[in-house]
Amino acid sequence: MEKGIMQDSHCYDDIINLPHHISSVHPPMPVADRAAQFMPFAALTGFGDAIEETGRLTDKRTELEEDAIEGLEEKLRYLREHMKEHPEISVTYFQPDARKAGGAYVTATGRIKRIDLYEQLFVMEDGTWIPVKSVVGIEGEVFSGLEG
Repeated sequence: MEKGIMQDSHCYDDIINLPHHISSVHPPMPVADRAAQFMPFAALTGFGDAIEETGRLTDKRTELEEDAIEGLEEKLRYLREHMKEHPEISVTYFQPDARKAGGAYVTATGRIKRIDLYEQLFVMEDGTWIPVKSVVGIEGEVFSGLEG
């Protein structure tokens, strides 16, 4: 068997000392790109992001009771009467999630610019638009005259 190994080691004697071929047509590959050839293959690209998105929690929108709806409507009427003052209010509303079912309850605080009755929006001075149908609570000092 040693004889076979010895014979095989001499098979390449004619090419072993030839100079390394350098292409005249293709530029040599940068070392960083050569290393990238040996990086592990990610067959499930984006799978980690999908798992993270699935695990992200959202709130379920709750329906308001009749007395809460009436209270909001009364505050809305009161706000329309006091719009010239541009009162500062805090509006809590449900913001649907763009990617999955549910959403989040968000509170925006600022001065109200106007109430767009046609589009059914609160327009705040900072440019925030809040759909009236999404509102679950309105608070502010302007309502101190309402309770009494």
